[in-house]
Amino acid sequence: MTRRTIDDVLAAARARLSRLTPEEAAAAMTRGGLLVDTRPAGQREEGGEVPGAVVIDRNVLEWRLDPASPHRLPVARDHALRIIVMCRQGYSSSLAAASLQDLGLRHATDMTGGFDAWAAAGLPVRRPR
Repeated sequence: MTRRTIDDVLAAARARLSRLTPEEAAAAMTRGGLLVDTRPAGQREEGGEVPGAVVIDRNVLEWRLDPASPHRLPVARDHALRIIVMCRQGYSSSLAAASLQDLGLRHATDMTGGFDAWAAAGLPVRRPR
């Protein structure tokens, strides 16, 4: 078995994704794309949340978005759903999006730079109270 580093795995995942900038992700949301925030609660409390994003813990992401799963969200009706995964900086989201593609969700991708890039771009953020 060939050993790979996490950098190798990340590069392979990204090679098959059409990653979106934060501005492209925002535009995709207006066209019905589903922005999925996989950041832990502490990061969302610290930095804020993107209005309209669906929060799904990373450890259950595949079960919630697989149309064949009995544990899926109602929005996960078919494999044509446009899914944009967002983490804090755009690393784990690439791995998550590739995993969703492995389930046949062919339009799954992620956002470059993650939430940090979204906020830096001046896109809408709902801050904690």
